[in-house]
Amino acid sequence: MQFFIEVLIGGLLSGVMYALVALGFVLIYKASGVFNFAQGAMVFFAALTFVGFQEVLPGWLGLEADSSGVFWLAFLLAFVAMIVLGSLTERIVLRPLVNQPHITLFMATIGLTYVIEGLAQMTWGATVRGLDLGIVDEPIAWLMDNYEIGVSKFDLFAAGVAASLVALLALLFQYTKVGRALRAVADDHQAALSIGIPLQTIWRVVWAVAGFVALVAGMIWGARNGVQFALTFTALKALPVLILGGFTSVPGAIVGGLIIGASEKLAEVYVGPMVGGGIEGWFPYMLALAFLLVRPEGLFGEKHIDRV
Repeated sequence: MQFFIEVLIGGLLSGVMYALVALGFVLIYKASGVFNFAQGAMVFFAALTFVGFQEVLPGWLGLEADSSGVFWLAFLLAFVAMIVLGSLTERIVLRPLVNQPHITLFMATIGLTYVIEGLAQMTWGATVRGLDLGIVDEPIAWLMDNYEIGVSKFDLFAAGVAASLVALLALLFQYTKVGRALRAVADDHQAALSIGIPLQTIWRVVWAVAGFVALVAGMIWGARNGVQFALTFTALKALPVLILGGFTSVPGAIVGGLIIGASEKLAEVYVGPMVGGGIEGWFPYMLALAFLLVRPEGLFGEKHIDRV
């Protein structure tokens, strides 16, 4: 039983990391109706920009490489870079394609993926880099000593960051003027325009927030697996999360992430040996496909009924 709990907790905490990436998809899709396939590339760009600034700032400013000042200044500069990237994307890619078919917008974000990937590697290089957040990936001693359950400090830290980010986004959407404008745009673009809400400004805000989410997700995933091109594939891990939770729901991204993370880990440990291993690679997609047949709009998505 203790081993089952340990596996389940590990899966849930991993699911929170998937949900971080899914949040970026949800924010952009909710406000603009665009499925941003470039979100994985944005995660890679953000993480690579952060470690890139960490490398060059000590030489520019004469600071110690491991000082907190370098860390936070690199974080701020990477965040500014993501705001600029989001603003340029909205202005150059999204705005000219307003009112175009969804497939056109989707294909544009696929092209944007390769542009962002190339820009990141052209600017900072393609070398695999480590990223240290100061949190060691080792079991929490108290849980191990008292209950013999191994829960990683890093996974718990990542879950805490994700929970804080979700709470912050919930407050933003619910209690601020910008949040109310975001919800209005999400409900109906034309109605929002008719009451004076500047659509382009709201889209820029959404892309900036999605850029911040990508930066946080990139730092956590980069600290776990290294900052490398493989970070772009985190977008594929987020797809089953979105299908289960719903493409327009922030809470759905979290719940979907928890379900995918837990089921993937349990399947890997208990079913994997019976099928020769590798089940963690395809099981989330099989689960998402089965879920599509039952509730295609997701757990928290809005159900659309076509009227003839």
